[in-house]
Amino acid sequence: MLTGSQISGAAKDLLHAELQRRQIGLLSRRHPGMTMDEAYAVQVSLAERKMRLGRKPIGWKIGLTSRVMQRALEIGTPDSGYLFDDMRFGNGARISLGRFIEPRVEAEIAFLMKAGVPSAATREEVLASTDTVAPALEILDTRILRRDPATARPRTLVDTIADNAANAGIVLGDERHPPGRFDLRWVGAIVSRNGEVEETGLGAAVLNDPVAAVLWLAKRLRRIGRCIEAGDVVLAGSFIRAIEAPPGSVFHADFGAFGSVRLSFEESRT
Repeated sequence: MLTGSQISGAAKDLLHAELQRRQIGLLSRRHPGMTMDEAYAVQVSLAERKMRLGRKPIGWKIGLTSRVMQRALEIGTPDSGYLFDDMRFGNGARISLGRFIEPRVEAEIAFLMKAGVPSAATREEVLASTDTVAPALEILDTRILRRDPATARPRTLVDTIADNAANAGIVLGDERHPPGRFDLRWVGAIVSRNGEVEETGLGAAVLNDPVAAVLWLAKRLRRIGRCIEAGDVVLAGSFIRAIEAPPGSVFHADFGAFGSVRLSFEESRT
């Protein structure tokens, strides 16, 4: 069982890694037997440190919503993390070199909330609490090594959860839609990198319905005394594989009638 000082120490190391753009070793190796609840405690401590630095929460991200990813990690549940104001980039943004460590990109549906969502909400209540939905790209990054160099063990779910569910950035498309205009299970995207199609997918890959992911988040947040609030942005989870984003990458996510999102990363200096 992790002590308060161990939880605080892990959060401090993760924040330092983000600020210095240097990865730390696996927390799952530092603390064998670390539980999901302990990993979320580290995440909360990390978020509190960021808020003390002046960063403002703007919502939540949901991850590991697809069955493919859950089977790969041998789990049966998604995870979640905080979104902060310094994570938000405009559509078409060009990310400066060195802003992230090992960025990757995913396509998602974003919910922009006009009212709070209680933990026992129904699907209809989630839709009624949603102002609009929008196409989005999420930028992932990892402040923890993906694989331990000594043992070759990959990072685990608790590493990802503690590291704010690997969240690093969010880009929303310009389009906004009433939540009932589209069947979100059939909203999909063709995601290209440097003009070549890398991934395609449909919203149904997100727990069979992106709204179900928001319901899951509402219930989980109750465990840390939080809730989805009016004004929050909620990323419902990716319906494609995460795509590596080395320097010079240019991404275009074509959501068809739902909209589009563009993002690029500055090239390496020679």
